Amino acid sequence: MTTVRKRYRIGALPWIGPATAVIILMVLYPAYEMVRTSFMNIDETGTSHGFTGLSNYRNLFHNPNLVAVLERTVIWTITIVVATVLISLPVAQILHAKFPGRRLVRYALIVPWAASVVMTSTSWLWILNGYYGILNRILISLGLIQDQVQFLGSPTQSFAWLIVVAVFVSVPFTTYVILAGLTTIGEDILEASTVDGASGWQRYRNIIFPLLRPALLIGIVINLINVFNSFPIIWVMTTGGPGYSTDTTTTLAYKISFRNADIGQSASMATINFTIILLFIILFLKVSRWREDA
Repeated sequence: MTTVRKRYRIGALPWIGPATAVIILMVLYPAYEMVRTSFMNIDETGTSHGFTGLSNYRNLFHNPNLVAVLERTVIWTITIVVATVLISLPVAQILHAKFPGRRLVRYALIVPWAASVVMTSTSWLWILNGYYGILNRILISLGLIQDQVQFLGSPTQSFAWLIVVAVFVSVPFTTYVILAGLTTIGEDILEASTVDGASGWQRYRNIIFPLLRPALLIGIVINLINVFNSFPIIWVMTTGGPGYSTDTTTTLAYKISFRNADIGQSASMATINFTIILLFIILFLKVSRWREDA
């Protein structure tokens, strides 16, 4: 009887214990160290000189590049998420239809998302090269341009192309999330609307889209987390340059730490980013709970 009681008290601990330990060691402890470091005075060699209060945050807020980087991060996140959703909705609808080779097309769509982001970014860097990039060759062959174009030659153009690449990487995942939502819509509902005389647009607006809302919200929140936290695309293609002109808060934190050797200020930027990510995660959990209730 005593043994049974002990097992009852232990419960699921043997099953969740390893996962909990991994979360504590790999997530919670590094997060704690990051927050603690943001309040410490740490020199270029990594030596701690004690508690420094909010001075790292004050230095960060006085960083002349911070305001522009924050504005760029907002533009980066919103533009990519909105463009990704607008593209993924019709693509998912097409892939949901029955046509020859549908399975092959679905497999092909997932490649940009399944491949390494660094590899994809490097491929686009070569495609956009101003001297021997394939995009220049195609446009010249079609007679659309006469001379080679430096697609990454200015901060504005570079940032625009970074957004294009990020959308290219994000569309497959979002499309599959929406496609999963489409598969849950019963054919009998759609057939009934057709019998009632609803047009294709009316059926999509009044039936399909409202039923897609839970899956769509999940895709949006996950994309917000991924896009806001994106690092490889920017770093591989422009390293946030020239200067800080294509940086987001993620790459700015990296530069402050490894280029400016200001670990405390970098930890402050990382802590702010981590707080924003936590807000996105809370939103994700609320959306998930709303979907379950629905």
